Amino acid sequence: MLHAKRPILLMILAALILSLPSFAQSPVKKISGIVHDAASQPIPAITVQLLHASDSTQLKGAVTDDQGKFEFRKIGNGAYLLVATGLGYKKYTSISLTIDDQHASIRLPAIILFRTGASTLKEVAVTAKKPLVEEQLDRTVVNVDAMIGNAGSNALDVLAKSPGVTVGTDGSITLNGNGATVLIDGRPTYLSASDLAAYLRSIPAGVLDKVELMTNPPAKYDAAGATVVNIRLKKNRAAGFTGNLSIGYNQGFYGRSNDALNLNYHNRKITLFTNLGYSLYKNYSDESYQRYFYNADGSPNSAVLMDQHYKTASNAWNGKLGMDFAATANTNLGIVLTGNTRPSNDELSYISNSYDGNMHLDSTGLGYTSGSYHWKNIGANLNLQHRMGKEGREIDADLDYINYNSNGNKYSPNYVTIPDGTQTSELNFQYRTPADIHIYSAKTDYTHPLKGRAKLEAGLKYSYVNTDIATDYYDITGNISLPDYGQTDHFVYKEHIAAAYTTFGKEWKRLSAQIGLRMEHTRSEGHQLGNAVVKDSSFSRNYTDLFPTAFFNYKLDSAGKHTLVLRYGRRINRPGYQQLNPFLSYHDKYSYNSGNPYLNPCYNYHIELTWRYKQLLGIGAHYDHVDDIIFSTTTTEGDIFISRPGNIAHGHILFMVANLTLSPAKWWNFNFFGRFGNLVNKSTINGAYLDKSIIVATGDLYNQFRLKKGWSAELIFSARSRILSAQNVTSAIYFSNAAVQKNIWKDKANLRLTVDDIFHSRRNHDQTTDIPYTSAFHTYIEDSRRIGLAFSYRFGKDSNPRRRRKDNTGADEEQGRVN
Repeated sequence: MLHAKRPILLMILAALILSLPSFAQSPVKKISGIVHDAASQPIPAITVQLLHASDSTQLKGAVTDDQGKFEFRKIGNGAYLLVATGLGYKKYTSISLTIDDQHASIRLPAIILFRTGASTLKEVAVTAKKPLVEEQLDRTVVNVDAMIGNAGSNALDVLAKSPGVTVGTDGSITLNGNGATVLIDGRPTYLSASDLAAYLRSIPAGVLDKVELMTNPPAKYDAAGATVVNIRLKKNRAAGFTGNLSIGYNQGFYGRSNDALNLNYHNRKITLFTNLGYSLYKNYSDESYQRYFYNADGSPNSAVLMDQHYKTASNAWNGKLGMDFAATANTNLGIVLTGNTRPSNDELSYISNSYDGNMHLDSTGLGYTSGSYHWKNIGANLNLQHRMGKEGREIDADLDYINYNSNGNKYSPNYVTIPDGTQTSELNFQYRTPADIHIYSAKTDYTHPLKGRAKLEAGLKYSYVNTDIATDYYDITGNISLPDYGQTDHFVYKEHIAAAYTTFGKEWKRLSAQIGLRMEHTRSEGHQLGNAVVKDSSFSRNYTDLFPTAFFNYKLDSAGKHTLVLRYGRRINRPGYQQLNPFLSYHDKYSYNSGNPYLNPCYNYHIELTWRYKQLLGIGAHYDHVDDIIFSTTTTEGDIFISRPGNIAHGHILFMVANLTLSPAKWWNFNFFGRFGNLVNKSTINGAYLDKSIIVATGDLYNQFRLKKGWSAELIFSARSRILSAQNVTSAIYFSNAAVQKNIWKDKANLRLTVDDIFHSRRNHDQTTDIPYTSAFHTYIEDSRRIGLAFSYRFGKDSNPRRRRKDNTGADEEQGRVN
């Protein structure tokens, strides 16, 4: 039936897009003007804000074009103020401007901005500071530089400190308890949880601008992932030549360094920009496993106790180079090139003791796995932005290519001895893990304003992903290395996704609404290549889904201080590429992992209602219902644990969310973000039906202190309650971070001292339940308590913010599923 409907839906959407230019236009309420200097010359790239006259809250913002012009459209009746600012110029504030039915359009005389009086712009100090968190209609924005403790860290550390975000020990990232798709500048990563975590660790925080947290992304975004975390890299919007240098070093048991250089040059036609970063990462983890096995009558049968020590080190370089070209007054062309290389090595050593039912030692296992790896990626983006006419119609187009390539080589000797020290067995093996991923994406978006403060948007997108991942396994006896085809794997996966979307938004006096619909057709093919032992196998999928979204914002008072926000959306979680690989892979002597080619997508339905008071207070209720949840389940074969994913559960999450921003004193600001609710999972595991629920709570408290003579400080407290995930229950944790900053060199530079995990309390304890006649416990500790020193310096003619820089690209949501 879906196949029959698909051509009809595509024809309707195509007809809709083709008919967009025919919509009738009518005059809209607007304020426009031009900005000149004292010599009556136009000034481009001046920031202009439109404020409510009643409380000076911002309604809209704009930047003057090359002729110094600006325009605010689709304005409701009311009294407004205009504020124009530019570095090197004195601030301008207008008198009250009234828009009503009799005065629908105001064209202002030239606004004259005067110089501040400084002889050169390099003497102008910038004192404005972004807030830590900004609440927008469809997302929460975290400004990275506003948190002192982010200095000298990496992108994964920044996410771990963001409100509502949790980073698991395996690198998995969740937002408000739901799995998150991580984007970088709107581009997905297509990486497994562990590979994505390693990649984010290689990106210095110094190149990050902000983090966008979306619990219910609009239809313009791909439907993948219950939530979206979008990391925006710095794009200096100043005219002329500007730059920023940041250097950071922090020490725990091992030392780490994260350094970044951002450069930007802009004139009337061309903007050149680059980010360069270096990251030295070292870490250790200590893990302990306790597994107890019982007879049918409940008496002890045997036990395995194992301790593991893991250490890793990497040197990563990453870069981004781009250019924007203003071909005409209405057309901009852009190109962005990205690259990353990360050589690394690691070693996992273990000692395991096997006991009988009376806890008498039966045997001891010793071994280690050492590995060396080389990981790199390259990417290219071509983009076009074209404005049509004066009514705000705009078309954007993107072409993207991304490639990830890695090669790993591991060697693992293993020995077993009995209590008297006699060696009873020895196993030495080596395996190589080449991987190659190619991603192609093309998309176009069209925006068409309509009469009555309305807007219609539509777009098309196509993406193709080709992954080729192998494990070549060799048994080693003396100096002889022989292939072990039973342990060798070669898996190829291809996925095509064609998507179309449309959204309609309209504003009334107090109510604003946006509804959207996205259609995605997915066609995928998986192929496990056979060999002399492993049988060749393949599978394919072909399905179409619709994903509606809706946003409503209602002002409870005329000034808009009190608002109600209602959001609804349907999302999809497709299986990770490696989750579909049926091969049984080795983790350690007592643990193996396998994929499942029969996995189906998981669907998430989300609704939330939030009351807000300005940017100060928000209280909301969130509800998520999830079908066909993909969980990894554990079974046993003897004393070996085998984990494989399955669509084993459905469930829901109902919780209250609160955020509060206050200034108890002129020198003290604090932000609180809290979540409290109930999580329910209903699943069938190992043949038994389970109905589990758990109370979930998280809290993040950010204290920021503005002291005298350029000093400032920060103190953060975070806590997470127990987490339920199918068979696994993870205990609660808490941690705290602190930082101090001193501005120097006329506020163009600063020094920061940071301390992370002050009490070394980020220790994970979890239990695996519902395995017949088995109980299992696990503890994880890593190098999380650290002290660091960072230096940042801003240089160049920091004049005016530039007019345009494209942030999104065509591969906007494709990355994050190679798991």
